[in-house]
Amino acid sequence: MFKSGLPDPDLLKNVLEPLLDDFQDWFARSQTLLEKEVIPFLEAPAQADLLDRVKRAQQEVSTAKSLFRLTEGTVGVEMAVLVPWHQLLMECWRVSSRLRTERAAANSPAGTQG
Repeated sequence: MFKSGLPDPDLLKNVLEPLLDDFQDWFARSQTLLEKEVIPFLEAPAQADLLDRVKRAQQEVSTAKSLFRLTEGTVGVEMAVLVPWHQLLMECWRVSSRLRTERAAANSPAGTQG
């Protein structure tokens, strides 16, 4: 029976499950970048801290996804949990974007303006 105040299980399955999959994918990409690349504008401790936070978030997402599956999609995730994951991904995306931009600038011919 549908209880007032509880999210529709179909809505959770159609929105939350793909969102958790996306978080897992983007955190995995971020982990790969942070483990395999030397990022010149990040000091080693800052890069290690960012990697640690990504790994911790991956564990949290994995736990949320497991609980979602175990409860057959009848529980959601609080926005207070999702927002820090999103903020962390935005931080990772900024690092990745800056790294690409700096590499592109270093590889472009001198005197060329874009």
